[in-house]
Amino acid sequence: SRTPAGPIARADLDAAVLRTLKSTPLPSPATRAVEAVAPSVVRVVSYVRARKGKAEVERGIGTGVVIVDSGVILTNLHVVRGAARIAVTFQDGLETTASIVGVQPENDLAVLQAHQVPDDLAAAPLRSTQNLRPGDQVVAVGFPFGIGPSVSAGVVSGLDREFEPPDGKNPLAHLIQFDAAANPGNSGGPLVTMDGEVVGIVTAILNPTEASTFIGIGFAVPIESAAAAVGMPPF
Repeated sequence: SRTPAGPIARADLDAAVLRTLKSTPLPSPATRAVEAVAPSVVRVVSYVRARKGKAEVERGIGTGVVIVDSGVILTNLHVVRGAARIAVTFQDGLETTASIVGVQPENDLAVLQAHQVPDDLAAAPLRSTQNLRPGDQVVAVGFPFGIGPSVSAGVVSGLDREFEPPDGKNPLAHLIQFDAAANPGNSGGPLVTMDGEVVGIVTAILNPTEASTFIGIGFAVPIESAAAAVGMPPF
């Protein structure tokens, strides 16, 4: 017969716990940041009417972020400007229409109100950019080329930048420069710190060629400006 096992020594227990911790990788800071904001990120699609008939055609795809749990969403104005209909899709798959309830052209921002929201919708946590510094790690979450939600990681490259759009309209100022990959479709999505807090709204990329693809320079509107677009108090 087997001899009953004696009490487990504290040293053996500590060693077993340590082995488990070493063999179980912890989520990276970027993973934790994305998990904090993912429920608040939405896909935004704008439609326009065809020239002939009443059929609608898709004009563009962008991203939005929920900042009030009643369905108030921030995105870029250029994503939804002139749309006959705007559709948003939440993380749980719910698709609904939305209306523009506010604009801030000087920052290329639009405020949307979703007409239907998930029961457990959560607003993204926001953070002031006051203590943001070049070199701080950030992630961009969005739908580049309609693929997503997709995540890219990088750092804050600079602060208080200016950007002149290719069309020469509405130059943007006081922007956050970052190098996390962003492409068409990322517009309107959140720029997020490793603490899972939104510090900016991805707005533009700089490419000196005629291509609209990412070469390492992206810009985001600071969240203070974005929050002001919906009348939220300053930080």
